[in-house]
Amino acid sequence: MAHQQPVTHLAFIRASNGRSAELGVRLRDLLEPSLRAPGCLSFSVQRSQVDADLWLLSGSWRDQQAMSGYFASPTLDVFGELVQQQVVSSLDLHTFA
Repeated sequence: MAHQQPVTHLAFIRASNGRSAELGVRLRDLLEPSLRAPGCLSFSVQRSQVDADLWLLSGSWRDQQAMSGYFASPTLDVFGELVQQQVVSSLDLHTFA
């Protein structure tokens, strides 16, 4: 049996001008469903202390399969909506094992 290694994602999300509070509400709405996702070890939403438009989503997952399943889940459809509604100006995603 292959060894399953925990993985982490960090997503730096920049709000469009004047939309940071709205983005924060929408990101915090992800907390509960993300924490209940299969294989989720931890999940958090944080706002930068020096840049009010910059947010960080971080999650740790049991393995790559659990994280990939989460990324493919309907829970993350919110990002398409936020981009379409121009609430998000940029998103920078990094994964670590």
